[in-house]
Amino acid sequence: MSISHKKGLLSLSPIIVLLVVYLVGSLLAGDFYRIPIGVAFVTAAVYAIAITRGESLYKRVELFSQGAANSNIMYMVWIFVLAGIFAESAKQMGAVDATVQLTLRFIPESVLPAGIFIAACFISMSVGTSVGTIVALTPVVTALAEQMGCDAAWAVAIVVGGSFFGDNLSFISDTTIAATQSQGCDMRDKFRTNLLIVLPAALATLLIYLFTDMTEGAVVAVAPSEWFRVLPYIVVVVCALAGINVLGVLMLGIVVTDTIGVISGSFDAISVFSAAGEGMGSMLELILVTLLAGGLMNVVKRGGGFDYLISLLTSRISGRRTAESSIATLTALTNLCTANNTIAILTAGPIARDIASRFGVSPRRSASLMDTVSCFVQGVIPYGAQLLMASGLAAVSPLQIIPHLYYPMGIGVMVVLAIIFQFPREKSVSKS
Repeated sequence: MSISHKKGLLSLSPIIVLLVVYLVGSLLAGDFYRIPIGVAFVTAAVYAIAITRGESLYKRVELFSQGAANSNIMYMVWIFVLAGIFAESAKQMGAVDATVQLTLRFIPESVLPAGIFIAACFISMSVGTSVGTIVALTPVVTALAEQMGCDAAWAVAIVVGGSFFGDNLSFISDTTIAATQSQGCDMRDKFRTNLLIVLPAALATLLIYLFTDMTEGAVVAVAPSEWFRVLPYIVVVVCALAGINVLGVLMLGIVVTDTIGVISGSFDAISVFSAAGEGMGSMLELILVTLLAGGLMNVVKRGGGFDYLISLLTSRISGRRTAESSIATLTALTNLCTANNTIAILTAGPIARDIASRFGVSPRRSASLMDTVSCFVQGVIPYGAQLLMASGLAAVSPLQIIPHLYYPMGIGVMVVLAIIFQFPREKSVSKS
């Protein structure tokens, strides 16, 4: 599809409006809470509907609503609702405090940051989802940060960073499946190539956390804990590792939490419902942002924004390095527009496969580049599901978390270095 430069920029301008209002506005104000992300999305959404041509106002709103009601968006809304209920119910039942005290009792404070990062990497690698990992660990890590007097945004960033390790590498991750299927390569081949690209970033991040103390000189009191209150988190992690769908895991976690709460006397019949209501209420802004994001990206797509990006990035490819750069940039910009790394890979996949075939880039390498770049972008955009979930559970701004995301930023750097210096080395692939 041929799109003029003027029309292409106009179709992408709602995303520019969003970023300017939220990011630039917050930086100029010097306060990450002065401009709520929901207000930034509403501003961009109104602008996107206003600049859409050739349709009545009703049809423009309908186009926006179709994107908001997309099945992937509604699935994420379900996760937000159940995660909010589980997090608040577990907190009121005493699960968070009990888990914090058990953690402080058995794990040395000096290696807690490294331990949290390893746990997040392991869980995300096992369950194949960054969102599920964030749901399981963020409430506990937030409480640990409060107990130790350290920055909650910094502590939560450890979980978010580790969650993308498995999102990028796990054999059951949506991004791995999408990348390998779209590029036509074996998962094991993609894993080997991908691991060599991101492993230096993982090791460097681990070293940073090994030499970081969460206590910052504070004296941490370790109180007696009731171990049975930790069961909801154990159930959630075990079921996730067993491969149960995240919605099923959360529903089971809620049932176990409420049961323990009622038996132990922490809840009565009314408290169960009031805790659920408070948990749902804490997720309302995230749900609104998710719906607005889905509608906004649908308007951008229908206006030709994605097609413009593709034509712009594939017009001046001259060799293998520029081909790989185009694949990476296309994936990054598509992810920036969709705020979903799996959808970004599926959208850019056919174009990336054609570029790889024409310029001698192996399928395993193109799949690795796409997956890693998408996880980098998804890990640092403030309106992605992962940062929205983490910020909502921790009651901090997404912009406060971003500067501490060492691992996502590290894999972004490694992709650039891998393209420039062409590692890991592979046998040359014949051009089609």
